Amino acid sequence: MSIDRRQFTGLLAGMIAGSACKPNAAADAIADGGDPGDLLPQLASLKPMVDGVAPITDAERGRRMGRARQLMATQGVGALLLEPGTNMTYFTNVRWGKSERPFVGIIPARGDLAFVCPAFEEARAREGLVKGAELRVWQEDESPYEVIAGILRDRGLATATLGVEAQTRYFISNGVQLAAPAATYRNADPVTVGCRSIKSAAELALMQRASDITVAAFGAAFATLEKGMSQYDLSGNMTTAMKRLGGSSPWALVGFGEASAFPHGTSRPQKLQEGDIVLLDAGCAVQGYQSDITRTTVYGTPTARQTEIWNLERRAQDAAFAAAQPGATCGSVDAAARKVITDAGFGPGYELPGLPHRTGHGIGMDGHEAPNFVKGSDVIIQPGMCFSDEPNISIYGEFGIRLEDCLYVTDAGPKMFAQQAPSIDRPFP
Repeated sequence: MSIDRRQFTGLLAGMIAGSACKPNAAADAIADGGDPGDLLPQLASLKPMVDGVAPITDAERGRRMGRARQLMATQGVGALLLEPGTNMTYFTNVRWGKSERPFVGIIPARGDLAFVCPAFEEARAREGLVKGAELRVWQEDESPYEVIAGILRDRGLATATLGVEAQTRYFISNGVQLAAPAATYRNADPVTVGCRSIKSAAELALMQRASDITVAAFGAAFATLEKGMSQYDLSGNMTTAMKRLGGSSPWALVGFGEASAFPHGTSRPQKLQEGDIVLLDAGCAVQGYQSDITRTTVYGTPTARQTEIWNLERRAQDAAFAAAQPGATCGSVDAAARKVITDAGFGPGYELPGLPHRTGHGIGMDGHEAPNFVKGSDVIIQPGMCFSDEPNISIYGEFGIRLEDCLYVTDAGPKMFAQQAPSIDRPFP
């Protein structure tokens, strides 16, 4: 797929608004519309940045379904079985919670969609159904799997190959297989990932907005740094900032000093001190599309050692970015970043001190989704794919440095959603 850069730019035009805590339940309530007078001034001045956001249309979901059916034909798959979650929402815009009572969507290679739900939920289920979709129900003393098997028989799929979504819970996949034993079952990833890994211009525009909100929130959150604050103080300030700016489902991970060496943080109490490394990893969603950015700076004046490792991390990030070209493999991107770090005397491989994890992950409707920049991956990078670029250097007993920016791939090469950090004391330009 070729991303039309002019189309992407056009979707963004008119969407970008001006941008620019107390980390507790009260602050969360304020962020959702309460009295800003109780907030830190750095947060109280923030205004929503979601004017002009364009949600995904039914027409686009129709194109997704067409692409899925093309891939199903290529893969010899007669139908997809989906549980509620990202894939169901991606294709059908049906949103449903998972419980012990199966709610299942069936996307046939030909013909109308079908859904199966508990009978007492029928009225609610019909509120969100795709036009033309069939809904069959089951009573509490009946088998939902027999109802699913009936749909397969009626559509001539009783002996077909069925693609089962990878995150389908075992009791559901097993129940369907017992009720429809003549069918063949396989992982649906070639279809679901094949569709979702290539983002449209509309999807990229939503991810761009989520990134813009996150960048603005970083500026506000870093302005609240003060000696003695805890990691939870900074995390709360960051999530409050993203909420006030219009981001949904915000999250933030913080590491101070030695704790910054833990890639996903530590539960140990931390209090910010002069000269500490400050690592802040955060993101939010806009219309279900995610951002994920990490910045590492110093509270006070950085040492020569801190600056040296920060600069090494930036070179590794740059190497990954340069390698993320259309036609290259995802594994080659990880190798490019890792070589910079190992050539500097760290590692090798995943050994510490060094880079203990993959260089990056896919991102879209899920914060982490396939494919990944990981050793050995032969997945070919294509225009429309989106990844994080975050090689990370962990030195236990000292500190860790991570710079994370998300990129999208165009025909001409990779582009960042946000500008990279210029230096250890300048997290943003």
